[in-house]
Amino acid sequence: MNEILDSINAYYQNFLHVIPRIALAIIIFVIGILIANLITKIVRRQIRQRTEDPLMSGFLGKAIKLVLIIISFMFALQVAGLSGIAGGLLATAGASAVILGFAFKDIAENFLAGVILAFNRPFDINDTVEIEGVFGKIIAMEFRYTKITTFDGKNVYIPNSDVLTKPVFNYTEDNFFRTDFVVGISYEDNINGAKELINKAMAEDKEIVHDDVHVNFVVEDELAASTVNLKVHFWINTQDFRRHMLETRGRLMRDVKTMLEDNGYNLPSDITEIKMYNASKPFRMENMPTPLADK
Repeated sequence: MNEILDSINAYYQNFLHVIPRIALAIIIFVIGILIANLITKIVRRQIRQRTEDPLMSGFLGKAIKLVLIIISFMFALQVAGLSGIAGGLLATAGASAVILGFAFKDIAENFLAGVILAFNRPFDINDTVEIEGVFGKIIAMEFRYTKITTFDGKNVYIPNSDVLTKPVFNYTEDNFFRTDFVVGISYEDNINGAKELINKAMAEDKEIVHDDVHVNFVVEDELAASTVNLKVHFWINTQDFRRHMLETRGRLMRDVKTMLEDNGYNLPSDITEIKMYNASKPFRMENMPTPLADK
């Protein structure tokens, strides 16, 4: 019985002796977290000032914060006299790296892809992109995925490995995008005159880009069944891509229609041709609908 009490007393005395070191370790760990937050803010601010790149600053800030917290935790274990645990964690982490690498292959790929994309990527935040059929704006880039918000409000998370290896269509990188629509005039109308009117409508629209590099033009597209189709190509600014593009396109279509009609051009609908085979035989009219004019 005395031996048990002596052992308990020895453990208690050791615990009292270790308490200050544990308290100091906790304080060091808390201070380490505060310092990590402060350094992260400074790094983010410096990167934003030099690169004006919120995606890179956010990604690198999170990575630096994670590394600093791990270092603070390992140092706190050393101060608490738990160096054996710290060494064991490092050894276990090293031994487990290979196993975890196979077990979490996709996670490792996405993390490494995120690191590469932080320094070299084909988009910035708020850029309008299309990746693997997903069309929307870049919102954020995390360690494992890139977040895109579509124009109908869906949040899509694409793995960074796909972003790195798949084609990325960036619609707003240089702020210019060309779109088009088709307008049909009748075969009797003057094609060159119609093209001049359409070019005039584009020239009067201030939202369309007008410079020597981005040329707006009209070209004959198709000889359809009842119309000569003209395709109108024009450039727009893509800072507010989706809404601006649709509004500009709709307004120009309306202006072109009005201008053509005001100048006597016809915009005929499709003509349906009915062919009667074996016309020598009598054609029964009993089941035909009665014309509205006869009612």
